[in-house]
Amino acid sequence: MKRLLSICLAMTLLHAGFAQSNSKKFTLVITNASIIDPATGKLAKNQLLAISGDTVKVVDDTKAASKYKADQYFDAKGKYVMPGLWDMHVHFRGGDSTIEANKALLPLFLAYGVTTVRECGGDITPSVMAWKKQTASGRLPGPRIFTSGPKLDGPGAVWAGSLPVVTPADITAALDSLQRIPSDFVKIYDSKISGNAYLGIIRQAKKRGMKVTGHMPFTVELKEAASLGMDGSEHLYYVFKACSSKEDSITTEIRNSEHTDHPIGLFGALPALFNTYDSTKAESLFKYLAAKHFSITPTLFISKTLSSIKETDHTNDSLLAYIDPKIQATYKGRVNGARRQSEAATNFTKRFQALCASLVPKMYAAGVNIVAGSDCGSSNSYIYPGSSIHEEIKLLAASGLTPAQALKTATVNGSKFFGVEAFFGSLQKGKCSDLIVLDSNPLEDIGAIDQINTVLSHGKLYSKTDLNALLASIRH
Repeated sequence: MKRLLSICLAMTLLHAGFAQSNSKKFTLVITNASIIDPATGKLAKNQLLAISGDTVKVVDDTKAASKYKADQYFDAKGKYVMPGLWDMHVHFRGGDSTIEANKALLPLFLAYGVTTVRECGGDITPSVMAWKKQTASGRLPGPRIFTSGPKLDGPGAVWAGSLPVVTPADITAALDSLQRIPSDFVKIYDSKISGNAYLGIIRQAKKRGMKVTGHMPFTVELKEAASLGMDGSEHLYYVFKACSSKEDSITTEIRNSEHTDHPIGLFGALPALFNTYDSTKAESLFKYLAAKHFSITPTLFISKTLSSIKETDHTNDSLLAYIDPKIQATYKGRVNGARRQSEAATNFTKRFQALCASLVPKMYAAGVNIVAGSDCGSSNSYIYPGSSIHEEIKLLAASGLTPAQALKTATVNGSKFFGVEAFFGSLQKGKCSDLIVLDSNPLEDIGAIDQINTVLSHGKLYSKTDLNALLASIRH
């Protein structure tokens, strides 16, 4: 009799526990969703997402909707739901007088479904760190922020706020400083840094377990940096240099000219590299980089935009209205530089960019981690936050990636760089709930990423009306 009572009691408690868990109230339930998985390129229809805060708790069939109670419901019938976009190369910079102007860019990212950004170095790091905390807590509308803090470069660097590095002691002090911030990765720039200091940063950073990416002085070869553990490279100049059949001799010539009256710079070396591009060497390089789990940020859109400045009138761009005049003023440098460029140089730049873009699908096929980045921010003319990553994704698709692969570069692959793909990159149980709702299917037409209907960021749902209100709040 006692055994029977024990069994009955256990069954009662089990049933009560099941009923309690089944009646749990979520913060948001989305029904009738067609969920896109960028990792696989597959579409799951009639899905239900039960979300608490910033985490997906349940993925189920919409038929089971009556089981799920929530504070808020969203019917995604006829819509397409996918993880929020990542822009893996943005800048917040321009000095203290532009802090509020930079802060006003955050809603612009959200309006275009960008829920995470990788900030690649500037001169207002304390403010960026404050925004990072405020967006994470939901107090400030804006994307999640990963930041490098100040860039590392040589003395007299081009960009304000850069930490000068020459000696091993300088490297130690700079990395100590970044870890105190704490930064999420190390960004190296190439305006003044020596090859020895550059490689020394990589060595020390890897011993500390720090991620490293950046530009690269042409006195260094890409495979040498990758062999030391460098995690990624920004833009395509440096990987293109490594595809030259004459890379060794050109690098030697650059090194020999370094301390003369006529040093050979990046742009001076490009014609020789262009004329010696070797597809066989490129194929071998890409396999090597893939084996090293290397990431590359192509930034195709900024290259296209800057090379076309002379022939494009941007004065009537609709998004200029959302860019503070203080940041607009910084656009003049690039514009004036482009106007001074000869017609022959402009035409060469466009041919060079086309060849670079053709490398993207080859790198992707080899297994290199391609990440989408816009390079938006102060001084980078007409590269508008949010919108520019849409254009980057479209150009990645135009280069030869499938729509699913292009979406993967702006979702899954960004999280892979930081080693956080266990929580980001797909809408699955236990993973991040940052997402966007689209009116059309981007797997069929990549242009559908422009049709943002709703954004979920840090557990807060932003309707189209809400997004428009955010834009109105920063309009000039």
